Amino acid sequence: MAHVTEFERYAIFSTGGKQYQAIEGLTIQIEKLEGQDGDAVEFTDVLFRKIGNDQFEIGQPTLKGAIKAVILKQIKGPKVTIFRFKRRNKYRVKKGHRQLHTIVRIQAIGA
Repeated sequence: MAHVTEFERYAIFSTGGKQYQAIEGLTIQIEKLEGQDGDAVEFTDVLFRKIGNDQFEIGQPTLKGAIKAVILKQIKGPKVTIFRFKRRNKYRVKKGHRQLHTIVRIQAIGA
């Protein structure tokens, strides 16, 4: 049976069209954000927050209070190869793409 870790405080926030879990001290990789290494950022689209044992806040659609984080570094993800091919038509197209990501460390979950 898998071991499940339960955290006292965490939040779910949205940025770049995706949702992420924020735990104080956690380092996460998210979609590209503008900023340099060491810059502070705030995420205001907080959808859900757990404040203590059996105490939850659910946004309608968002909550007040921001999640504070700091940018650690800007990176590129792994290369994805896109290959299109149509048989008997001499049609071949090969493209590549590397998605830009930002690695951030969550510092504080606003209440």
